[in-house]
Amino acid sequence: MFIITALVQPQKFEDVKKALFEADVHKMTVTSAKGCGQQKGYDESFRGVHSEIVLRNKLQIEIAVNQEFLEPTIDAIIKGARTGNIGDGKIFVTELKECVRIRTGERGQDAIG
Repeated sequence: MFIITALVQPQKFEDVKKALFEADVHKMTVTSAKGCGQQKGYDESFRGVHSEIVLRNKLQIEIAVNQEFLEPTIDAIIKGARTGNIGDGKIFVTELKECVRIRTGERGQDAIG
């Protein structure tokens, strides 16, 4: 069992979601996030006030998967999120020690579904 955490550009979310659905991955948690990477940030001017914007808007997608869905899920996220430019995002894969479905009490791979 694994948890996949992907940070993607907000405007690419619909493409990522479509690619995930095509890969038969329908369960996810999506959270708004802010962060910076290689692109570092940008300067902005509003009503004469100059600001340096360091943290960029991103979406964090978390998906728990069993082994057989690991690579298809990663491939789908890349397919939907990739523009080829700096700032496309990152995917982190972490081993998931345990999963419990609250409604039924199922544990492990059965709980992920």
